[in-house]
Amino acid sequence: MNKVKHCLFIVLILVSAACTDGRIYEDFQSLPNQNWGIRDSLFFDLKDVELMDTPDLVAVKFNEEYAFSNCYLRIISKDSAGVILDNKLVNLILFDPKSGEPLGEGFGNSYTRYDTLPFLFDQNTKSLTVLQYMRQDQLPGVEAVGIKILK
Repeated sequence: MNKVKHCLFIVLILVSAACTDGRIYEDFQSLPNQNWGIRDSLFFDLKDVELMDTPDLVAVKFNEEYAFSNCYLRIISKDSAGVILDNKLVNLILFDPKSGEPLGEGFGNSYTRYDTLPFLFDQNTKSLTVLQYMRQDQLPGVEAVGIKILK
């Protein structure tokens, strides 16, 4: 019986180690009614995250109601005192420009598109704010927006 428990414990450790994909932080902020308002800011708390000089990712979960081929995002990083460290505009391409097919992973009518941010976060970054910059009061078809920080 002890051998069975020991083997199950080892299998559990191996499975959990195999499931890690090198990330130190990942979080998604869901949008109510899958509709992103121009004044809706999404906040990501990075106080407990040790940032490294590695590429970080931004992700958008979207569905068939999204009417554009891309999504402009304003990403604002702040330190612990709330001072703005960086304020960048990012163009995230969601659909292939030639075929019109959605980019990213998904099933049914829902897709998630990850893309590498074209800059590194400052080591003093403690929070991120993400805004949509599509010049639309409401942006239907966006289910969630996320940040992924890699090891």
